[in-house]
Amino acid sequence: MLALRPTFAAKLLFLLVGLVAAAQLATGLIVSRASLSEARTQITEDLRRATLSFTNIVNDRNTLLADSGTTAARDYAFKPLFVASDDTATLASALPSIALSTRADLVIALALDGHTLASAPAGDLPGGVLRQLIATAELDESPTPRATGYGYHRGELHSLVLVPVRAPEIVAWLVLGFRIDHRLTQRLHEQTGIDLTFADQDDRVIASSLAPDTARALLASPARPRRDSGLVSLPLAGEDALVIAYNLPAGEGHHATLYLQYSLDEKLRPAHRTQLLILGVSLGSLAIALYLGRRFARRLSQPIVELVGHTRRIARGDYAVRNTYYRRDEFGRLSEAVDQMSRGLDERDRVRDLLDKNVSPEIAARLLRDGATLGGEERQVTILFADLRGFTTLSEHLPAPELLALLNRYLDRMSAALEAHGGVIDKYIGDAIMALFGAPVSQGDDADRALAAALAMEKALATLNAELAAEGTAPLAIGIGINTARVVAGNIGSARRLNYSVIGDGVNIAARVEALTRNPEYRATIITTAATLAARRPPDLATPAPNYDSRSPFSLGPHPILLRPLGPVPVKGRTEPVEIFAVE
Repeated sequence: MLALRPTFAAKLLFLLVGLVAAAQLATGLIVSRASLSEARTQITEDLRRATLSFTNIVNDRNTLLADSGTTAARDYAFKPLFVASDDTATLASALPSIALSTRADLVIALALDGHTLASAPAGDLPGGVLRQLIATAELDESPTPRATGYGYHRGELHSLVLVPVRAPEIVAWLVLGFRIDHRLTQRLHEQTGIDLTFADQDDRVIASSLAPDTARALLASPARPRRDSGLVSLPLAGEDALVIAYNLPAGEGHHATLYLQYSLDEKLRPAHRTQLLILGVSLGSLAIALYLGRRFARRLSQPIVELVGHTRRIARGDYAVRNTYYRRDEFGRLSEAVDQMSRGLDERDRVRDLLDKNVSPEIAARLLRDGATLGGEERQVTILFADLRGFTTLSEHLPAPELLALLNRYLDRMSAALEAHGGVIDKYIGDAIMALFGAPVSQGDDADRALAAALAMEKALATLNAELAAEGTAPLAIGIGINTARVVAGNIGSARRLNYSVIGDGVNIAARVEALTRNPEYRATIITTAATLAARRPPDLATPAPNYDSRSPFSLGPHPILLRPLGPVPVKGRTEPVEIFAVE
């Protein structure tokens, strides 16, 4: 009895302190994760603003150069130098004055065919940059055609702008540029707080706001982001940094890369101070909980020890024992219940002795429940795969919240069309949908329902695209593949987590058929196999089956549709080709 008291008290104390510790730990983890998420969000926004700042600075400088270059090109003393294209020496001597008046780091005079007449400072731009600028400007139908880009001149990266020289028609081109150098990176760093690094195609530093060793370490890191690959976390200068990269084309076979980075540790320092404060509060809370819990456990365990003594006396047949004091809580009610039990047992024994009755064996009833078990059954199922076209391209141009909202709108419409025709959504695979007709319950016309659902999805997408067009959003496109086959349907997974799905060659064929909708030669949004058409329930037993070898309409619900044979196609993983049809 003495050994029971500390054991129960220790367990109760451990429970109370453990709950407080778990709550404090959960609070710390929540704060830590929220701080990390908020820091990443803020850094992402800062990097986006830095990108916009860089773009704005370059655009403003290009606009200023273009305006100044256009003014210089209109100078009557300058135009004859272009007309007299053989006097390149005089033209070359005039370019420095243009560079001085326009504050350009580079000035190049070009003939109409793109060859360089003169340059200040001397040198060529590799990679066909000049031809690309001229080609872009020639496509500009405005009165003042212009073109911008990037190019390397004497090993230095320049932002370039091309303007025409008129007399009054265009007789030549004038290219002006400014260097991408350390002054620009420092200016952007001061404006945004973001560090910038420019690198050439050989991963050599062009300009950076970082220390030289840190910039070289960034370019040497195998974990650094590739061009336009998204945000990447990597160690840099002893701290974790978030880095994003952008490609700057600089002509054929040449490019530059802009890296923007921000220290995640620096952004998290205020959060770390908050976490230390929370840790101090947590330790204090644990100490208080330990003190109060110990006193509470002792007070709680004492009546339990007394009740144990009473129940042991009852077990020995002493039903006369009674509690003399009842507390005004659950333990008091428990003591009263123990006394009632003692009186009941005493009465039972007296009745048994008086009646001397035989007690028949007790009959126990068992409740059998069919729990979820691994396994499945073979059955014929029509599988439908639907995939959103161009989703990767769309995700590059939409912010994440808008992209998620658009995807949810699309999945909501497609799911409603599937479920309206009795389809069971097996899973969402990103922007793709896998649906089943005929599992877990067959409705007899599963193939018809799958075809009708595909047409309903196509109609629902048209309605959604009309709404998107009114909102100024690009339309969406879909590809749907349908196949009917005997597959294994049932619970797949582990003993702790199950998923009802289907597996088999027919599932793979449905996925491959959906992929064929990407083939522009088929001109098909919905492609089905001959197996699905053969599994259709005829609308009238007296009506012969449709001729699938020619373009023929057949009735599907209240509306006829057309089948266009696409012929047999090879399917990866199968030796025999699969006959497919476009559903229109």
